[in-house]
Amino acid sequence: MGRKIVVAITGASGSVYARRLLEKLKLHAAQMDACSVVFSKNAGAIWNYELKEMVDKTTFPFPLFEPNDFYAPFASGSSGYDTMIILPCSMGTLGRIASGVSDDLITRAADVMLKERGKLIVVPREMPYNLIHLRNMVTLTEAGAIIAPATPSFYSLPANMEELIDTVVNRVLNLAGIDHEGYRWGQEGTQSTQRTIK
Repeated sequence: MGRKIVVAITGASGSVYARRLLEKLKLHAAQMDACSVVFSKNAGAIWNYELKEMVDKTTFPFPLFEPNDFYAPFASGSSGYDTMIILPCSMGTLGRIASGVSDDLITRAADVMLKERGKLIVVPREMPYNLIHLRNMVTLTEAGAIIAPATPSFYSLPANMEELIDTVVNRVLNLAGIDHEGYRWGQEGTQSTQRTIK
């Protein structure tokens, strides 16, 4: 049985991560029984500004829900959605989830994911963090969420911007339980030098 995943995109910078995640999920759609997408009220404007393209429901690879649509299936635990990815996650969204404030579909779905003991993957795109941010992250971690900052890695020696973006997106796919062909440390072809222990 495949995963049932909801992807939430908020008004933080980093829309390119969200677009790449959706592209990769589309490639691996056979591993999912369902995938749904919701934008926050500000996310569309950030998407348009950073990516220079409009959010178009007719060309999106998955069903797109409005942020005030509490009739969306993943607004209820009975729908069986088991994974939620918030990428990028604004600090306002993170704080509302940590406080138990369900004032839109994203925060409601996150609350559902936590109460149903599903997998909530929160990908904040902010720096530096203040103490309020950090305490909210601790609260969510203690509640069962996974905090996965959008911090690129360099040990795969990315050759371009897309490969650098993939260092974040591929880790998110790993956390969501999606098999993919991305770089993995220690596999054949890695640039690392292995030392034999005698």
